[in-house]
Amino acid sequence: MIKPHGAEALTPLYVTDDAERKELIEEAEQLPSVTVSSGAAASAVMLASGYFTPLEGYMNIAEATSVANDMKLLKGLFWPIPIMNIVPDEQLTDAVKNADRIALRDPNVDGNPPLAVMDVSDIETLSTEQKHLIIEKIFGTTDPEHPGVPAFADVGDKVLSGPIQVLNYSYFPEDFPDTFRTAVEIRDDIAARGWETVVAFQTRNPMHRAHEGLCKIAQEAVNADGILIHMLLGKLKPGDIPAAVRDACIRTMVEHYFPENTVSITGYGFDMLYAGPREALLHAVFRQNCGASHFIVGRDHAGAGDFYGPFDAQKIFDTIPEDALEIGIFRGNFTVWSKKRNEIVMMSDSPHDADDYFSISGTKLREMLAAGEPPPPEIARPEVAEILMEYYQSVA
Repeated sequence: MIKPHGAEALTPLYVTDDAERKELIEEAEQLPSVTVSSGAAASAVMLASGYFTPLEGYMNIAEATSVANDMKLLKGLFWPIPIMNIVPDEQLTDAVKNADRIALRDPNVDGNPPLAVMDVSDIETLSTEQKHLIIEKIFGTTDPEHPGVPAFADVGDKVLSGPIQVLNYSYFPEDFPDTFRTAVEIRDDIAARGWETVVAFQTRNPMHRAHEGLCKIAQEAVNADGILIHMLLGKLKPGDIPAAVRDACIRTMVEHYFPENTVSITGYGFDMLYAGPREALLHAVFRQNCGASHFIVGRDHAGAGDFYGPFDAQKIFDTIPEDALEIGIFRGNFTVWSKKRNEIVMMSDSPHDADDYFSISGTKLREMLAAGEPPPPEIARPEVAEILMEYYQSVA
């Protein structure tokens, strides 16, 4: 199986020993604490799960700036997006400022229980210029209309860095018991299935026919033993479809339209950044850590609105060193229904006249679903469309 990024084995930061974890939970209740942002909490879950191997905790400003500017940790390892714990000034009580160890409390669980214990290496103030630089490098824009920009800009300016020990996986195991999996669990599952070549598919959306077709095309192209459908379970921007609905759609599609034991349906506990090209690189890093040998990067991968070109997230892989990642990248093109071939195709592989393709806009599709009008079978499988119609009518 493919090696983890920058390591011989995964380095999950979840405390697996029950006795040690119990002691740490008791200690955490007595320590000075801060309630972290949702993004920082999600990063703790990713660190706990081994997805962010080989990181040991949150970055300081020097490390974050190196990653933003050069996509490298200070030791030289490729890393595309800073992983930071930034809090507002009012969180920094005198007790926190003077502490060597603090508890990090979960903003997404009632009562804000301790999520992790952190050895404080440094507490720094992020300047306006530094924040502007990191935002521009991550998102390619400082426009507040970009959903990721205010999520980073408005969280505060106090940077708490240092290694962490994680006590739980937040709300993800309880809310998504059949779907949430750590990178450790996914690697173990791939090994148990006997898969050697695995193609991973990232999604924050339900899977329509085009997504289904892209997975099957990629599987055939790389001769993969299986497909890892890996869905984001964390926070999204307003208007995106909730994770529970996406999960139901994907499971229904796989049950009806994929051969048995060719798909692993899993999810991960991270908040969507909408960082387009940079986020595509991060997605590749943690799919390598999952054990996938190939990763699908499709059209407008991890994008938002018109902030990125349709294939910018593919082009960025041409700008990084050849040895930056071991995972192979499968580049998806426009995937549509071909009237001539009577199947889903990538337009780059099956050039026809425009009239030979069947497609409808996302807006039109949502309007049909909200009206209870089944979309054409060339666009959505009927079993999946039924779930989506029920959802859209419930929020109309």
